[in-house]
Amino acid sequence: MSALVRSIGSVSTTAIGLGGMGLSIEKRPSRDIAISVIHDALDAGCRHLDTAWAYYMSGGQEQHNEMLIREALESWKGPREEVFVATKAGHFRNFTDGVPTWDVNGAPEALIRYGKQSAQALGVDAIDLLYFHRPDPKVPYNESIEGMKALYDEGVAKKIGISNASIEQIDIARSILGDALVAVQNQLSPIYTQSLDTVEYTKKLGLAFVSWSPLGGFRKPKDETKYDAFKRIAVMREVGYQQIVLAWELAMGEHMFVLPGAHRSQTILDSMKADQITLTEQEITQLNEVL
Repeated sequence: MSALVRSIGSVSTTAIGLGGMGLSIEKRPSRDIAISVIHDALDAGCRHLDTAWAYYMSGGQEQHNEMLIREALESWKGPREEVFVATKAGHFRNFTDGVPTWDVNGAPEALIRYGKQSAQALGVDAIDLLYFHRPDPKVPYNESIEGMKALYDEGVAKKIGISNASIEQIDIARSILGDALVAVQNQLSPIYTQSLDTVEYTKKLGLAFVSWSPLGGFRKPKDETKYDAFKRIAVMREVGYQQIVLAWELAMGEHMFVLPGAHRSQTILDSMKADQITLTEQEITQLNEVL
């Protein structure tokens, strides 16, 4: 399978990556199935894996997904050196009244600790790309970014990204990180278009925009009518509408990347076919009109 390759900073990798969260949090598949999903994606040409320190079940083994990806890569028979692995620091899981939740810690010393733990869990001397996972309202943003810069300066991470970031926060990060900042990972899908401003801003700056939950997420209820136009085009092209969604996002610019998740191999294999779809200008206009 020929996969679409694009640049994140000085590194080229596949525009469609595998998001690892669903393989490690609540309702995750068995370890054997999870590893087979990763192996099958890699065998089909995926060279971009995305994980995070916080991808584990509340109350369970921390860094579960980072360790899972390490195990999958160590047992994979393909060329490990071709695989680009990104992870994220600053999030963690906890329980609130018995309900699994997410929390943040953007203190510089915490980010430095998380980052070093991520490198250890992944079994690498330097992480290909390390994101600051989510702003911490308790910590000034510039202080968190200084913590990320320390990880870059120490060689823990080859490149730095930021996630769930606004235009203002992108500017703060750029002022501190300079060329070490190569990517912004924000949520984007037909039901979440609030980040379209950062899509355009990253394009202007020459930064990669990496979409998380590009299909809208698989755990939360969503307004399915937002997908009607995508489904109509999918019927005419005889493909799954998810492929049309991903193709639409990739068509926003050469800086665009998407990270669909999967519980089954067939899901990610289907998603990976999206980079073979070239939407017409008319189709893109039809899709943009309904958002």
